Formats: sequence, structure tokens, C-alpha cells
Amino acid sequence: MAVGRSGPVGSGTVQTSRDIDPAVPPATRDAAASTAGAPPGRPREDEIRPAQLSIGRRLRQPRTIISILVPFAIIGLFIWLNRSELDRVPALVLQASPGLILAAFASHYLGFPLRGFRWASLLRATGQRIRTRDATEIIFLSWLVNCVVPAKLGDVYRAYLLKINSDASLSRTFGTVFIERILDLFAIATLGLAAGFWSFRDGLPPAIQVVFAIGVVVVVALAVGLFTLRNFGRRILVALPLPSRIVEFYDRFEEGVFGAIGVRRLPPLAFVTGLIWLTESLRLWLVVQGLDFPGVRLGLSGAVFVALIGSLLTAVPLSPAGLGVVEAGVVTVLTLAYGVPLPEATAIALLDRVISVFSVIVLGSIAYLASSKPRGLERVGQPTTS
Repeated sequence: MAVGRSGPVGSGTVQTSRDIDPAVPPATRDAAASTAGAPPGRPREDEIRPAQLSIGRRLRQPRTIISILVPFAIIGLFIWLNRSELDRVPALVLQASPGLILAAFASHYLGFPLRGFRWASLLRATGQRIRTRDATEIIFLSWLVNCVVPAKLGDVYRAYLLKINSDASLSRTFGTVFIERILDLFAIATLGLAAGFWSFRDGLPPAIQVVFAIGVVVVVALAVGLFTLRNFGRRILVALPLPSRIVEFYDRFEEGVFGAIGVRRLPPLAFVTGLIWLTESLRLWLVVQGLDFPGVRLGLSGAVFVALIGSLLTAVPLSPAGLGVVEAGVVTVLTLAYGVPLPEATAIALLDRVISVFSVIVLGSIAYLASSKPRGLERVGQPTTS
């Protein structure tokens, strides 16, 4: 067995040739090796090895293969059981207006620079300056990972890409990604509730009442969770028999979470977050308009409600991008709440997912091959005096 770079004497850490990703420059591997034997109390910010986040390696893992095959099998069984109704779906999709579908594509991809701008703003508040262009590219690459592997690994991959291309703290970066997700959940819940109230102002169906109750619980749980994290998080960790390096990791994580937002920064962040989720909703509305099914009229408020439910279901970590779960949820809401026939509802859900997931896999794979960021060959940020 060939032996690569080893850790400091006495660290007991030896990297074999299997553990070293040739796509990562030696400087990055040296930095990881130098912290592998860090003394107790020092956070190991480079503990995530490149091999652990290799997309090719993750795709070959049995659990990833199972998480992809099982939803496809369930979707296939659903189509077979309803084949008498769903045999019209391909023809329904092909009749869509090309202009409106292109507009739906544009609306979807407009959200990426908005996300990049928001993340760059959060990072700047924690002391790390990064261009919106670089932040957008990293987010797009992380979405590719979320679309092909389960468990939202793309969020970890995003922090890792920033780490290997800058001097950013990995734990503090995790904090900015975490608070970004919290902002998204708040936006989904509040916008979804508002759109649902307007869409069903003549009366809430029983199934929608359950969804509303879940939305209220999510908002309350997020508020309580943030309050607990801010006021008692460190006290709880210190009281537990944990290594000091975990507490130090949490300190930097908390800096990323609460250092990125403040009373003055929250309104513009909330405004940008609202715009991001309006692009998601506009995409679905344009898909419905492009298909133009007779008798199917989903207003903008209805599109916001359905799109945000679909986005919320992508958080289920059982399959990549919520495969199977999102389609079932969107079709169920369209048929039960809005009376859309099953073939038309299936066509809407499938075409919307082609834009939001399949196109990201295709274009994201091209970006992954063309970008130097996955190999850690580009300097994308610098510390600020903030």
C-alpha cells in the first residue's frame, strides 16, 4: 500500500493514497494534515477530507443508489397503477408554450444571483469578503450536489468550497449557511400562509387547514429555537461533558449565525429572501400559464402556495432534491385543493421539476467540470476589518 503524507509524529493519523483526492492542490492537503493532529482545545477546521465530499464517490455509495432507485420505483408504480389516466401526460407536456417555459427557466435562474448576493452579504458581516459572482457559483455547485445526493450534503459542500478557496473559518461559514436556511424557512412559512389565506379566502379545505397548522408550528419552533440558541446554546454545551474543541467550534458557528444578522441588516435580508422565493413561485405560475389547460386557473397566490409547499418538501432528506416526495406533494395539493385533474396536475409537477432539478443537474455538471473551485485553485475572498 502506498503511503501519502502522514500527520505529525504521535498523531496516529496516516493518509493512504485512497484518501487523497488528486484534484485538490497539495497546499490544501498540507493544511488539512497540519490540523489533523491539533492539540486538544483547538478546533479542527479541516477535518472534512476531499474524499468525503467527492460527488463521484457519493454516487457510488449503496445508500445513495438506494435513495435514488426507491423514489423512481415508487413513481413508476404510481404511473403504472394510474396508466389509463397518465398516458396523456407526455402529450400534455409537449403542447406547452416554448416562450412561457423559457420565461419559467429565466425566473428560476434569476434566483441564483439573488442567493449569491444574500450569502455574500451574510459573509461580509462575519468578516469575510466575497464577490457576489463567486458566491453565486459556489451556491450553484452546491445545488448540483443536493440534486444528486440525499441529506442536503450540498450545504456542507458549499462551506467546504469556500474553505478550500479562501481563508474563511469553516465553522463560521456553517453558521452563515444555517441562518440562511432559517431565513428561507421563515419566508416559506409566512409567504405560504399569506398566499394560502388569500387563495382560500372563501373557505379552507380540511387538508389545507392541516398545512396551515404545520406552518404556524414551524414559525413558532424556529423562533423558540433561535432564542434558545442565542441565549442558552453555549451554556448547555459547557454543562455537558464535551471536548473543549466542540465548544470552540460552536463559538465560531454562533458568530456566523448571529454575527451575520442584526436589527439594521434584517429588513434588507428579509426583502431579498422574499424576492428569492417569489422567483420560485413565478416559475410555477409561468409553467401553468405555458401549459394553459382548459379549466385550470391557478392564480399567482395559488402558485405561491403550491410552489412553497414543494420547496418545503425538498427539505425531506430521504432522497436527492426530495425526489418522489415533492412530486407527490405538489400533485396532491393541485388535485385536492384546486381541483386540477390528475393528468394535468402530473404534467405541471413534472415540467416544473424538469426546470428546477433536471436542468440544474445538466448545467451544474457543466459548471462543475469548467470551474476551478472544486479543486481549490481560486482565491475567492479575503478577510475584512468588520
